[in-house]
Amino acid sequence: MALDFYQTLGVPRDASQRDITAAYRKLARQYHPDVTGGDGEAEQRFKQINAAHDVLSDAKKREAYNRWGDQWEHADQLEDLQRQRGGFGGFGGFGGGFGDPSGNVQFDFSGIGGDQGGLGDLGDLFGGLFGADGSRGGARRPARGRDVEHSVNITLREAFHGTARTLQRGAGGSRLEVTIPPGIADRQRLRFSGQGERSGGSDGDLVLTVQVEDDPVFQRRGDDLLVPVDVPITTAALGGEAAVRSLGGSGRLALRIPAGTQNGRVFRLTDQGMPRFKRDGRGDLLAEVRLQLPEPLSDEQTALFRQLRDLEIESQGGEA
Repeated sequence: MALDFYQTLGVPRDASQRDITAAYRKLARQYHPDVTGGDGEAEQRFKQINAAHDVLSDAKKREAYNRWGDQWEHADQLEDLQRQRGGFGGFGGFGGGFGDPSGNVQFDFSGIGGDQGGLGDLGDLFGGLFGADGSRGGARRPARGRDVEHSVNITLREAFHGTARTLQRGAGGSRLEVTIPPGIADRQRLRFSGQGERSGGSDGDLVLTVQVEDDPVFQRRGDDLLVPVDVPITTAALGGEAAVRSLGGSGRLALRIPAGTQNGRVFRLTDQGMPRFKRDGRGDLLAEVRLQLPEPLSDEQTALFRQLRDLEIESQGGEA
């Protein structure tokens, strides 16, 4: 039984694009192979989620899917058949609809097929419409071009700002420049309609898998970024400011360090993380304190630290 893409993402059929994207992102994080550890069922679910999003996030494909259900890829042929058949209503009397989860379709084959109860041999009808020879009514119908898959590697900085890549296509050496929006996640797929295999019918799509490389400074946590912040031990003890590296703006942010800050403390800088993919807003920047000793210690600094140690021992009533 064909999957209902709306049920797959858990959204109603009148869901907005924002709701569809939000549902997709939530499920993709839940079932991503990096999270599930290679679980087979979760991986299959992840593929179904991506397939549903590929269609419902594209206005043209979504319109075709709403009308034709799991036969949406044959929308051109079906609409051509509808025009030729004129007043034949819809497939509504045929098992609740031709591949449409809603049952809201536009054809009714009652009356077609002469003495065979109206419909005739359904396999012959659809075999002629979508079969390997592509023929119908003596005319050859060109098949839809195949989808073409590519993968590209980008840096985390490119994922932050958005980037573009020029792809080499086929033996002919044709080139295609694709735009990768800001905030894209590692292993996320982008679909570019009509940029796949060329055909006398409808062209296939380009499916691009984007791999985001690890960064030597920043760690990505969804839309948040974790970054270490070097803080002198004196600043941590007495309070002050520290510079935090950032991927946006000037590349540096000022962080107020309260007196008595401990090593490993994390400060959250709101809206300074990754852009949210095709949505407004950004994640947060998580600044993790790493205490730094002067290096090397001068004689004066060594003497002061010894004084500090003696005071600590004295306050504890102990001995060195």
